Amino acid sequence: MKKIILSLILLTFFVSFGNFVFADDEVKGDPKIEVTGDPKSTTNLPNPLGVTNPSVLIGKVISGALGVVGSFALLMFIYGGFMWMLSAGNEEMVKKGRSTLTWAALGLIVIFTSYILVKFIIDKTTGS
Repeated sequence: MKKIILSLILLTFFVSFGNFVFADDEVKGDPKIEVTGDPKSTTNLPNPLGVTNPSVLIGKVISGALGVVGSFALLMFIYGGFMWMLSAGNEEMVKKGRSTLTWAALGLIVIFTSYILVKFIIDKTTGS
């Protein structure tokens, strides 16, 4: 049972890393960069982050982190539900499963509240 739960946690962990990719498939501007011997020459390098405002970048990082934490809360719901279902009448396991579900629900409340607060602050600082 522990191997199955660990496998689910690892799978969710690796799948959720797709949220952190901010790169664009298409390079804006000229992809060819000419290198000259003149140190005063300027080249136009594309911005790899895609944003120029640091608060937007911080907002994207925080949103990605909250997505990972939300995935972890979902795993805790699944784990608590399995513990409760597989308790077979054992009061200790029922109590442990119910406690896990309760704390996962409280964690989701904290996650949603923090997401709303961060979104509000980022919207007010960026003016959008």
